[in-house]
Amino acid sequence: MVVVAIIGIIAGAVVLAMGGLGNDREINEETSRLRGLLSLLHEESLMQSRDYALLFTTTGYRFYIYDYTKLLWVEAADDKLLRGYDLHPQLTMALLLDGREVELKRDFKKVDIEKPEPQVMLLSSGEVTPFKLEVSREGRPGRFELVGDLDGTLKVTELGFDGR
Repeated sequence: MVVVAIIGIIAGAVVLAMGGLGNDREINEETSRLRGLLSLLHEESLMQSRDYALLFTTTGYRFYIYDYTKLLWVEAADDKLLRGYDLHPQLTMALLLDGREVELKRDFKKVDIEKPEPQVMLLSSGEVTPFKLEVSREGRPGRFELVGDLDGTLKVTELGFDGR
């Protein structure tokens, strides 16, 4: 009887460690991290009268600041908080604008560095490009959605885990 209880405890610990129950912790962390950065940038854009933008690939994202002297988006190179970011391996993103899926490059190797075209903008007027970003693990059900509204409101929704 004691042996069966010990085996049951070990099996439960293994299932929890592998993420077999509930949501995917890495997807949740990535989505929460991006939500926090976007909230911070939205406030920064209002306070500093700066326009920010994000360029997504299926495996990461980069932040840009609009340079009015050059009239183009430039990478925020000196800011550690806004440096390029790659997702955990096996995580992937899909971006929807106006209800249509945007074709994202696999990584930044194929992105035009000289004249980037970010998909989501956070303007100094307080407006944000409305978007829906889906973060999931390749080959596994369930995803987190980060939805941004025109007024900068951000909402995270968990879908497809545990039959939801």
